[in-house]
Amino acid sequence: MQKLIFLHLLLFVGTTLVDAQQRDKKLEAKIVERLQGFKGEVGIYVKDLRSGRVSLYNADTIFPTASIVKVPILLGVTAAVENGQLAYDSNHIYRDSLLYAGEDILGSFKDGEKIALKKIIMLMMTTSDNTASLWLQSLAGGGKRINELLTQQGLSNTYVNSRTPGREANRSQFGWGQTTPAEMGRLLEKIYRKEVISAYASEKMLRAMSRNFWDEDESLGSFPPYIEVFSKNGCVNASRSEAMIVNAPNRPFVFCIFTKNNQDQRWTHDNEAWALARSVATLLWDYFEPTDLWTPPINEKTSSRPN
Repeated sequence: MQKLIFLHLLLFVGTTLVDAQQRDKKLEAKIVERLQGFKGEVGIYVKDLRSGRVSLYNADTIFPTASIVKVPILLGVTAAVENGQLAYDSNHIYRDSLLYAGEDILGSFKDGEKIALKKIIMLMMTTSDNTASLWLQSLAGGGKRINELLTQQGLSNTYVNSRTPGREANRSQFGWGQTTPAEMGRLLEKIYRKEVISAYASEKMLRAMSRNFWDEDESLGSFPPYIEVFSKNGCVNASRSEAMIVNAPNRPFVFCIFTKNNQDQRWTHDNEAWALARSVATLLWDYFEPTDLWTPPINEKTSSRPN
């Protein structure tokens, strides 16, 4: 009973925090315009990290994480390193039993090969390697331990579901993990402000999130290449989502866009959800970093990549 009351309190506090923040109604209206006609469900959380103003759309709705669950897994691994249970330079033996069928880099390793923990983390966060991610989930103590850490961060709707006892029903509904745009945005902000585990641990997590390979179809490619972005994306057939902090020079901001039940399930650049994410990302960049606030690099050229 006490645990149930505590969880309800966390949910109330989390919702109150979002509601109490000053809303940027002007930006919200612009975002809503971009969402018109989208064939699916979408949730968005945006926060100006200078002013603290937020823009929300279904920000407290629960969505599948898909591969964004790798941010909580990263949290779990980082905590294990901080506690002395793991070391970044430690070598681990890959076994064929770890293979998760797909196009993963780690899955091409031979049974018995060695790989450093920090390289497994790189594969998880940079290429979204699922074999590496499931291995790290286990090394971090499993989904149950990671979920305990998420609760300690004040998150009441963010969980690892896959291979986690008691989460089978949630896994059937949401897949590997679940979250809300607001909760994932708050977690990223806490990492950015070096408030998760320790300043050093937060910095290590930020560095791991700064090397995302997947910038071709997702909104990440909408930002100038010389701007630092800490991000993770997650995609399955009916859900395409992204969570990031754009470290813009004048007004850095959090941007989380989650979708589910999408009608367009094509794996092409013009997929409706990806196109929507790129459209909103472009809107945010123009809104937070208008050209009169800063001078782009002298050799900047317009990208030839179609939107």
